[in-house]
Amino acid sequence: MFSAPTFMPAEGRAPHVASWYAASAGDILTYPALKGHCRADVAIVGGGYTGLSAALSLSKAGYRVVVLEANKIGWGASGRNGGQIHPGQRQDPDWLAARIGEGPTRDLLRLADEARDHLDRLITENAIDCDFRPGLIHAVHKPRWVEAEKRHVDHLRTKWGIERQFLDRHETARRIGTDVYHAGSFDPKGGKLHPLKFALGLAGAAVAAGATLHEDSRVTEIRHGAKPIVVTAGGEAMVDTVILAGNGYLGGLDAETDARVLPINNFVVATEPLDELLIPGEEAVSDSRFVVHYWHQTPDRRLVFGGGETYSHAFPEDIAAFVRPHLARVYPKLAGVPVSHAWGGTLGITFNRMPFIRRPKPNVYIAAGYSGQGVMLAPFAGHVIAEAVGGALGRFDMFAKVPVMPFPGGTLLRWPTLVAAMTWFKLMDSI
Repeated sequence: MFSAPTFMPAEGRAPHVASWYAASAGDILTYPALKGHCRADVAIVGGGYTGLSAALSLSKAGYRVVVLEANKIGWGASGRNGGQIHPGQRQDPDWLAARIGEGPTRDLLRLADEARDHLDRLITENAIDCDFRPGLIHAVHKPRWVEAEKRHVDHLRTKWGIERQFLDRHETARRIGTDVYHAGSFDPKGGKLHPLKFALGLAGAAVAAGATLHEDSRVTEIRHGAKPIVVTAGGEAMVDTVILAGNGYLGGLDAETDARVLPINNFVVATEPLDELLIPGEEAVSDSRFVVHYWHQTPDRRLVFGGGETYSHAFPEDIAAFVRPHLARVYPKLAGVPVSHAWGGTLGITFNRMPFIRRPKPNVYIAAGYSGQGVMLAPFAGHVIAEAVGGALGRFDMFAKVPVMPFPGGTLLRWPTLVAAMTWFKLMDSI
């Protein structure tokens, strides 16, 4: 049967990874594991942004919703990411137009704008205190790319109506506190937030709307049919509809997703509070590397910095030592700065970096593979799936029509192929 949440004080957060986000999230509600049999309209597998947003929208529409999270709410990428809000789609509009046409590309850009507005509404309407700040700076790390960046900013405005501001080297250095970059651009629709606070706020809003959340309830089997049964170690839920919202942590529940969404690991450090406000406008920053560096400062002036990836199941033994060279490359003066927290997480990427949003069966929906853009897209995808469950398929179909091909080599050979490709891109980043 459904159970009410219990309360866990701030000092007892062992279930979440030992990140700065977990250390600064405040008091955290916990939710009981599923025990026995329950009946609901919709079962959502995964307690991250996608699942929680879907639960909120469906519950507000009157559906009985149960969320089954294998670990803790916000335990995966939703609670560990860099906190960056990247507007638009993951791929450049010209790239998309060459593959799907200009009309569908403009539809996707409009959906991206709606996703950005939806994020604002979630935060505002649900009074989610998640340290949101607007603004994103894209820093160019190669001198030969400066003129291309300037042309690209102009082209985005004139062709696609996307407003960005080109920044010369001096202005880029002034705004990000380092002179190692050669130019940049400013996106006013970008931003940053505290990802775990946002996830926990979404959870609270979903519960207030009537959703039931279960932690420590890993889904081990889905018995598909007219009334799917979603099975965990402690119980099962009979439902009308299933939403798979586990992204990089879905773990074999759907073969089509497994073939198209590849989990990769990314790593982040948080420094001790700095005396200097490196980023006076408090924007988020990311650079032009293929294996991207991304960072921002927290309200207490820590630098939260992400850099480096691995493509196996194992994390580095010393994550701080793994990330430090990347941090020192961007801020040489911080090479020896004390690090208070270091952590890693798994995100889902697709071959063409576009999200995989589908309905493989009439009563099963999937959203995954946000490829680093999940802070903005994942909550919106959850909402769009909720619309589709209710019969409004317009926005869902726009996403579902985007081709997302399987990774070459299947689930076995794609790993060495990816490692070889990423090694090449890392080399290109350094040249």
